[in-house]
Amino acid sequence: MPEQPSGVGNLLWAYALIDGLASSGITDAVISPGSRSTPLVLACDAHPAINITLQVDERCAAFFALGQARASGHATLLIATSGSAPAHWYPAVIEASHSNLPLILLSADRPPELHGWGANQTTDQQRLFGSHLRTFHDPGPAEPDPASRQRLWQLGNQAAREALQPHPGPVQINLPFREPLVPAHPPELPPPAALSPPPVSTPAVENEALRATCAQLSGKPGIILCGATDLGEPFAAAVTRLATQLQCPILADPLSNLRFAPPDKALVISRYDAFLHSDQAELKPHWILRFGALPVAKSLLHYMEQSAAPVILCDPYRQWPVDPPHTEIRLNADPARLCDAIVAQAPAPAPADWLERFQTREQISQQAMSPTTLDDQPFEGCLIQSLLMALPENSLLFSGNSMPIRQLDSWSGRLEKRLHLHANRGVSGIDGNLSTFIGMANQGYPAAVALLGDLAFYHDMNGLLAAAGRDLVIVLLNNNGGGIFGYLPQASLPGYDAYWNTATHLDFRHSATLYGLGYQRVTRQSAFPAALDQALQLGGPQLIEVIIDRAFSIAHHRHYRAQVAAALASEMR
Repeated sequence: MPEQPSGVGNLLWAYALIDGLASSGITDAVISPGSRSTPLVLACDAHPAINITLQVDERCAAFFALGQARASGHATLLIATSGSAPAHWYPAVIEASHSNLPLILLSADRPPELHGWGANQTTDQQRLFGSHLRTFHDPGPAEPDPASRQRLWQLGNQAAREALQPHPGPVQINLPFREPLVPAHPPELPPPAALSPPPVSTPAVENEALRATCAQLSGKPGIILCGATDLGEPFAAAVTRLATQLQCPILADPLSNLRFAPPDKALVISRYDAFLHSDQAELKPHWILRFGALPVAKSLLHYMEQSAAPVILCDPYRQWPVDPPHTEIRLNADPARLCDAIVAQAPAPAPADWLERFQTREQISQQAMSPTTLDDQPFEGCLIQSLLMALPENSLLFSGNSMPIRQLDSWSGRLEKRLHLHANRGVSGIDGNLSTFIGMANQGYPAAVALLGDLAFYHDMNGLLAAAGRDLVIVLLNNNGGGIFGYLPQASLPGYDAYWNTATHLDFRHSATLYGLGYQRVTRQSAFPAALDQALQLGGPQLIEVIIDRAFSIAHHRHYRAQVAAALASEMR
């Protein structure tokens, strides 16, 4: 049996790691309770740079940490005990990997001598997250000498860098601890190391690839596609300069955040989902320059596929091992630097009427999609317009997946004020949406609102425990089940209600009572603006449940589609 370390030795070992991480600028840790992780918890609690959030449910904790990382741009620490506890992180780890969000997973473990023969709460924790990790480390049990602790400090510093560059994402450090886990007498801990954040570098544009790109773009009609990734305000300015040079449209997914206070809104097309169903020949591009993840709108994906236009993909992290369909050039470059490098080459603009074709259809669609409802029934188009009008400048709007993000895609349009729209679109799950939103909501936004469906809300109700004491509003669109399937072929199947819609029939006012949220129930469209205003003014965690008639909603959406199609057909004759 190996020599047992003291509880003091475990704490000094854990503190060295935490100090190495903190020296790189990490300030947030999300902790779930457990015994084997005690040295890590004590180390975080003792370190002056670390702010701790406790979340009992490990799955909620992981998505909360993901929300913090999404809002701050910095890595968040995630700590849990051994056994099945870190396995609950798995959905959030997948999302972080696909969304390029830095998480540092500190999984406490049993020591090597307890593995392989059935010791309690012991399993192989070194293969939990597979290819979704950027790196994995297991330094082994605590060692007593200062030189070993210095190596662990350096590992913390290294892991903080690995979570950010060259490809941001999750990093796991598996930490086996031997008992005793609690020191008999608290030791004197060393002073924190000086703050030394890792330098941030961005990949430059290769000259040969730049020349090939400019040759493809110059003088030809094309589109700049900004997908479901917010690439920041410097990129927004740079891509606007590029679109001006090329005289081509920017098709902006709502999650690009280019729709909200765009540098030049005349270049930004937001209603493409309404008009890309017709006139494809008039809008056939000769090239597509793509930034960020794929867009939400299926019509835009179909348009890309049908056009078969060569795609020039900006992939700064070499994120995808397989080229997406029709990819001709793949650029490992910082998006803003790439835009400015292309502008510097002065490629010729597109033909004179190319941009105008998109702008005309955008205007027609905008006019045809001025939402109104019959009989004062709540309708998502009207709800979204009211919500966007009410939010203060620079507010957070978090969208659930399935229908809410598609509703925002259809109805948000372009705004003069800056908003920060986010969603977990890495793998588009409905899990962890509440926890991600709550993790983001405490990051200094003037207001924080989430727009979620009833199944997504149900899926993460445990996450509401973290809402206490935070100013946030959850707008719950309750259409009693998986409303998105009503738009899909499954709606015609005999087992649609049982197997796809899966209504829960829950009364969510009880959830509000259980978790201490203010609650309002809205059944009339005209009542929603006042309810939202009241929730924003009251402060604290608030829930507004809006009752949606699913059949009415589907019929109304199809009505607007028909209006747009008729207006376009009339105008384009």
